[in-house]
Amino acid sequence: MRANATCMACMVEKQEKLIRPFGDEDRKSEYMHKVLEILCEHGRSESSPWLAEQIERLYESFWEESVDYTSAKQKYNRLLLGREGEIRRRIRESKEPVKECVKYVCAANYIDFSAVENVNQQTFEALLTKAGSEKVPEKEYREFTQDLEHAETLAYLVDNCGEIVLDKVFIKVLKEKYPHLRITAIVRGRDVLNDATMDDARETGLTEVVPCIGNGSGAPGTVLNRLSVEAGRIITEADVVIAKGQGNFESLFGEGLNPYYLFLCKCELFVRRFGLKQYQSVFSKEERIKNDFS
Repeated sequence: MRANATCMACMVEKQEKLIRPFGDEDRKSEYMHKVLEILCEHGRSESSPWLAEQIERLYESFWEESVDYTSAKQKYNRLLLGREGEIRRRIRESKEPVKECVKYVCAANYIDFSAVENVNQQTFEALLTKAGSEKVPEKEYREFTQDLEHAETLAYLVDNCGEIVLDKVFIKVLKEKYPHLRITAIVRGRDVLNDATMDDARETGLTEVVPCIGNGSGAPGTVLNRLSVEAGRIITEADVVIAKGQGNFESLFGEGLNPYYLFLCKCELFVRRFGLKQYQSVFSKEERIKNDFS
């Protein structure tokens, strides 16, 4: 999906805030002009995650440093690992564990340091607390379970740290419900923002549950032409694709894969696009999402 004007404006604003503490105004101006050059040259044709990767590479080479999210990632991984048993019990005790998983993995998508300006534990805890009472579209859920019944392979595209723990719980439930299903979890190929990588997959135990691979890319999404050969093959050949998070939606929508998208509407653009309130969830296969928003 081509980047929206709102997204590009947001990228510029975030970069200005990021370099605001630096002292050299001439160098800061030069950097911002280079950011604008990326957007001017590629903004008409590329997705927001693709642009974000180029800007991050520019930042690292221009300032000879990178923004380190390691401590934040570890914090939310450990927080969710501490809550895993309790949430798993809630899911197991529900009448429809698969449906219950959808609620919780969407709620956990809040942990997004790109789309949420100030991720905080209090808001996240509140979203988790009310997750069980959220509604899952019944027709969409029936279509989802029917697709899983007939599928042989599933590519599960992970999004952020922390929520990867609940992705693990979801995958465990799917393996039990659909034992015929061969599931592969795909994480980012390199560090980018607080997105989950193979380090997070190992730290949270996902690698012990299902085969996991990095996608070969450092984009905060799944940009098909930037993927490794292995990741591209697994995703394009999968009978069902689950794409978690706004970044995966922005990079995959309209690319011909027809995934099931699961995420929270966190930023103002997505609230407008889907006509939902902030922090309401989207759960839908692409073919049933109207392509009339910008």
